[in-house]
Parts: sequence; structure tokens; C-alpha cells
Amino acid sequence: MQKGKVLSLEDRIPKIKEHRKRRANRRLIFLLTLFFLLIVCVVYIQSPLSQINKIEVYGNNLVSKNEITKVSSLKKGDNIWKVNKGQASKKIMELPEVKKAGVRLEFPNNIVIDIKEYSPIALIVSDKEFLPVLENGTILKNSTMLADAPLLINFKKGPFLDELAAQLKDIPSEILNAVSEIHYEPKETDKYHIYIFMNDGFEISATITTLSTKMIHYPSIVSQLDPKVKGVINLEVGSFFKAYDLEEEVKSEEEEER
Repeated sequence: MQKGKVLSLEDRIPKIKEHRKRRANRRLIFLLTLFFLLIVCVVYIQSPLSQINKIEVYGNNLVSKNEITKVSSLKKGDNIWKVNKGQASKKIMELPEVKKAGVRLEFPNNIVIDIKEYSPIALIVSDKEFLPVLENGTILKNSTMLADAPLLINFKKGPFLDELAAQLKDIPSEILNAVSEIHYEPKETDKYHIYIFMNDGFEISATITTLSTKMIHYPSIVSQLDPKVKGVINLEVGSFFKAYDLEEEVKSEEEEER
């Protein structure tokens, strides 16, 4: 039986030294890499690359870029890693025209603000001006005209206008585009009462709080009526039609001729 070969201490020392040398080299490489990364971080923090270079705003039509950036408190040259994106978004959403706002970092040092605004939904008649009304009830100060937008008569800023705007938002566009004017005419029994004048000549008596659910049925109601006989469609509680009194119309025309 052949015995295994036993290494002497002199034979083992070179291998131990080589192993320790490799471990020392790996440790040195690790320390040098860490030191290099620290230097890179320090240089980056001190360089313009760590500062906001540009602020881009997308999705805004009603609010200017300058106003949005001013409200956000973000400024060119600020440290990009100190930007509180959530807080900036919250500040921007305090603008009455802004529905949603998102702030994100675009590599390497640009800030992008994504905006979603409330949609203009009607025009309010105020001091002989036509001012756009947003779907949240906000009245814009500029007099930009809207195509096929209903005119709001006798309305003022407040809960009734806010509720009306919320209701108009839920009415299908093909029906809303057929609305010519909406007059606020409160009653003792209904503070939300309105009269709606349609482009097809019909008049609607309704209440603001149930307007969207009632107006959905307008096309089917009109389809059952004689288009030559105009009148008032009452949608306050149920739904019924009352034709205009033709005799009274003829009489009033004769009085005007006299």
C-alpha cells in the first residue's frame, strides 16, 4: 500500500503567499474602485450636471408655462436631487385650471412637468363678455370663444354653476352641442331650476341636479314629437311635452303690428 505524499512546510509557504497576494490585490482593487466612485460623485455634485438644466411643460393650453413653473417652485440651477416631485405636483394642482400634474426627471438633468387641464364646457355671459367655463366650474378671465358651446345666462360663480358644470361634463357631446342657451330661473320649490333652449327650437324645463341623467333621453323624446310643433319638454320630475299656445303667439304678433 502506497502512502500519500506529504508536503513539507517549505513547499506550502509559496502557495500561502500567492493566496494572500491575490486577496490583497482584490482588496486594493475594491478600495481603489470605491475611492474612484466617491471622487466621481463629488465631481458630479459640484458640476452643472447635478443642477436643473431645463424645465419642460407638456399638456398645458389654459395656463402658461411660466405660471406653472413659478407655482411649482422649481428653478433652473437648483440641485436636481433635492427636487420634491410630489410637493411640486401638489402645488401645481392648486391652480384651478389643472386637473392632474406629474413631475419627473429626464436624464441627465432635465425636469418634465406633465399637465392635464379641465376642459372648457360652456360660455357664461358676464358684463357683455363671453367667458369660458371649465368642467369644474372655474370661469376663465380670457374671452376665448368655444365652438358649439352653450351660453349660460343669469349664472354667477358659486355652487349652482359648479353643479351645472359637473352635470354638463357627463352629457354626451352630440347632445351638448345641440344646446343653445341655459337660463338659471330658480323657483320657490326648486332653487336649481333652469330653462334650456335647444338649437332645434324646443325648450326644456329641468333641474340642475338631475340634468345629465335626464338629457340622455332627449333624442328619443324628440323623435316621438312632431318637429313642426314646438313647445316645452318638462324633465323636472318625469318627462312630458306641452306645445306652445299658437293662438297666443298669433295674438301677440297682431299686437306688435299695431
